[in-house]
Amino acid sequence: MNKGLRNRVLIILAVLAACLWFTFPVQKRINLGLDLKGGMHLVLKVDTEQIKNANAKSDAVLRAIEILRNRIDNLGVGETVIQRQGDTEILVQLPGVTDREKALSLIGRVAQLEFRVVSDDPTKLNEALSGKVPDGFELKKIKKDKETPVLVENQAALKGDMIADARVDFDTSGFGMPYISLTFNDRGAKLFGEITQKNVNRRLAIIIDGDVLSAPNINEPILGGKAQITGQFTYDEASSLAMALRSGALPVPMHVEEERTVGPLLGKDSIEAGIKATVFGCVMVFIFMLYYLKAGIIADIALIFNFLLILGTMGFLNVMLPGSSSTLTLPGIAGIILTLGMAVDANVLINERIREEMRSGKPLAMAIKNGYNRAFSAILDSHLTNIVAAVMLFIFGSGPIKGFAVTLTTGLAASMFTAVFVTHVIFDVLLHYRKLDSFPMLNIFKETKIDFISKRHICYTLSLILTIASIWVFFKKGDTAYGIDFAGGQIQEYRFAKPINADYLRVSLEKAGVKDVVIQQFHETPDTVLIKSAGDTYNEVVKAFKAAHPDNAFQVLRIEKVGPIVGKSLRQKAFWAIVLALGGILIYICFRFKHFDFAAAGVIALAHDVIVALGVALMTGRQIDLLMITALLTIAGYSISDTIVIYDRVRENMLLHRKMSLYDLINLSVNQTLSRTILQTTVTYLVVVALFFKGGEVLNTFSFCLLVGFFCGIYSTVFIASPLVLIFEKQMKKKT
Repeated sequence: MNKGLRNRVLIILAVLAACLWFTFPVQKRINLGLDLKGGMHLVLKVDTEQIKNANAKSDAVLRAIEILRNRIDNLGVGETVIQRQGDTEILVQLPGVTDREKALSLIGRVAQLEFRVVSDDPTKLNEALSGKVPDGFELKKIKKDKETPVLVENQAALKGDMIADARVDFDTSGFGMPYISLTFNDRGAKLFGEITQKNVNRRLAIIIDGDVLSAPNINEPILGGKAQITGQFTYDEASSLAMALRSGALPVPMHVEEERTVGPLLGKDSIEAGIKATVFGCVMVFIFMLYYLKAGIIADIALIFNFLLILGTMGFLNVMLPGSSSTLTLPGIAGIILTLGMAVDANVLINERIREEMRSGKPLAMAIKNGYNRAFSAILDSHLTNIVAAVMLFIFGSGPIKGFAVTLTTGLAASMFTAVFVTHVIFDVLLHYRKLDSFPMLNIFKETKIDFISKRHICYTLSLILTIASIWVFFKKGDTAYGIDFAGGQIQEYRFAKPINADYLRVSLEKAGVKDVVIQQFHETPDTVLIKSAGDTYNEVVKAFKAAHPDNAFQVLRIEKVGPIVGKSLRQKAFWAIVLALGGILIYICFRFKHFDFAAAGVIALAHDVIVALGVALMTGRQIDLLMITALLTIAGYSISDTIVIYDRVRENMLLHRKMSLYDLINLSVNQTLSRTILQTTVTYLVVVALFFKGGEVLNTFSFCLLVGFFCGIYSTVFIASPLVLIFEKQMKKKT
């Protein structure tokens, strides 16, 4: 074995060892996203509109982040993410936290504590009750007793920023009711002592976030720096409030702009569905690649290496760069499956090129070398254009979508390494040890001489009808075309212990006053219901379920809530992601092929694929959400990959057949790559079908769009993009 080959083998072994090291044990090396292990993803909007100074606004957001971190640390949640997003938003991710009410109560509570002196002057109180509140006072009612009015001074005598500690204690009266025991810092203790000393036999109102919890009488000066807050609390209420008071008051209010809560049961189901889809897809691909016999076995080895390389890279990033975006999400699993299908494309291209070289009479070693060299440019171009789409997903996506972008990009890079480098080395080693004296392959697809270009007018008409129909459906549906990701609203998914009737649930909700909701139930899962609403109806829905169906326990699978402002922002980001992806692909093809007509025809064809896939999805009752946008960008990358393979062959044939007309050159190129097109379409469909049937409900729309879009991609490459090049070329000649 020569030195060069030995070094290449050592590189592969080193990479394989590193992959195994950073992959196993999987549960320690690979971080699971919230959609797989359960938890909460929140985007909080800090209300800084009342703050005029720009620096003060920024300080308020930073102070809010600090307080949130203190509060969440008290929850004991590991691997949390709390980071600023934009000017006034905070991203919070809480892995494993599924107690939605407790988390939202703790995070969203301002916890602004005030002590205000109460006026017991009956004249002033009567004036206030009649609507004439005296200057310097404010009329309030005790929270637990709305019938008891109290007139409090406007100015707080003492605020919560002087609290050193807040704990839950229990009274010793025999009822054991919880209360909050406060300890002030030195300055607070002194001030509290002065206030109580000056106001003996008067009442002191304890106010949190504008609500009067209680207004006890000051019987004597309290000089020990301690106080109590009572208010008929439950233990959970007292514990949550004490925790908020300990961490400090938020400088300004916050509200939830976006929420994605995934219960542990749905996370478990998603993992099982992802594993089934991966295994099913991989097995079908491995079997299919045996079409190439020996070369197919080598390709299967490369695919296993490819899979390990993706996981190893994610494990490496998690170990070396904690907090990176290399988290495995459910769309990320879909990305791994898709990249395995795309990796096969590179192997198909190489094997078909080797077959052509052998047909021309080249010796086996020369045929393998030439096959790799001739396939490389098409493989590189197709992978890079897919990466352009993945980068757009990463920039404009969020949460699980970023996970998809990371695994897709990692998988594409791994595919280049395994398909172009690893398999080549395996061939060279086999040749060196004389273990490869022949290269048999099945050959179902014979050479064809179909005049594809002559069918262009029929195909243009068909595509125009489909495109117009898709655009018409989109505009006809209007705002109803968008899911909650883009329109705003809330989705709640529940699983009952026993099958439940959706109509019965609807009646139960209407009786409880919950109206204007959409209830969906699927035939294959009669124990599961999906509820969509414009606003947050979670508390009312849960209360209605418990009251109407006490003998049928249920679990929360997921809750997704998006505010209208966030929805509008996400819609704009999705639009720009698609536009910039198309623009990036256009620029890249112009650069690589030095012809604007090639690039324009390719982008028109993939725009056609995206529009038709979107239209068909809407026609089947699906809505546009983040996963659909992910699918559309994936379609764009896949579609242009097919086009590039034909373009690459056209470019090559232009040098070999200088006197042949462009019409004949395109037909020749399409026919020469037809077997690759059919084989790649088949193998990609195998993995997408695995996603569609085994990937679970969450990935159903995603995989459906891919099924439609990938078919459109093959069709448009042959019947739209290629003929358009001919038309553009003719127009260019007329102008010159």
